[in-house]
Amino acid sequence: MQSSYFTGVTTSNGVMQHDFTVGEVTGALWSSKRAECAPLVLMGHGGGNHKKSPAMLGRAQRLVVDGGFHVACIDAPGHGDRPRTAHDEQEIAALREALETGEPVGPIVVRYNAHLAERAVPEWRAALDFLQGVEWVGDEDPVGYFGLNMGTAIGVPLTAVEPRIKAAVFGLHWPEALAEYARQITVPIEYTLQWDDEHIPRESGLALFDAFASEEKTLHANSGGHKELPRFESDSAVRFFVRQLVRPSIPQPDLVW
Repeated sequence: MQSSYFTGVTTSNGVMQHDFTVGEVTGALWSSKRAECAPLVLMGHGGGNHKKSPAMLGRAQRLVVDGGFHVACIDAPGHGDRPRTAHDEQEIAALREALETGEPVGPIVVRYNAHLAERAVPEWRAALDFLQGVEWVGDEDPVGYFGLNMGTAIGVPLTAVEPRIKAAVFGLHWPEALAEYARQITVPIEYTLQWDDEHIPRESGLALFDAFASEEKTLHANSGGHKELPRFESDSAVRFFVRQLVRPSIPQPDLVW
């Protein structure tokens, strides 16, 4: 059994950040100061980033403060506090060369992200086991997943095999290596794409959205390039998870006067 434990805690703007490790995997869990039982949202970071990158901290703040969730993110293999393998270095070098020469990056990103997903999916499941064993998180509430770019590349195969995930927000990725997993997913989905993405053709984004077997799925298409996703999409994700994961209060009977 892997050793799992918290390594430190800090508080900022009313949100508590608990650093943890599961085996060799490093992660962070954000909760309100009251740390009461609430649904857990897992966040997958993008390529070249890490669990505490500005985007992750901003989304965690919104999900905790505005949605009342617990939020967790782990460093993907070769990212953040985790060392890179020789394979990681080779793929990153190939990606940089493609960007410098103007060659398409899609085939490299799809290939490398699929490799990372094979490593990350079991790590995420082990991290979820650990987090649901924490008394003030618990295992009774549904779990959500929120990840774009590489976060989608890892999150789609994770959601396909992890029954504890009941809703997910994905976006900004190619369908190759993911469409087959998407066809296995039936939980509610919110999917975002950039209409003028210079790397991912809109037809590719639409193809991945179409592949999800979910009866309830919503497409958010915004104008702009790959890195121009509007910040308000994070607010939409919070509202989506509130709808899908927060148990409604017991309806009150109609009063008769």
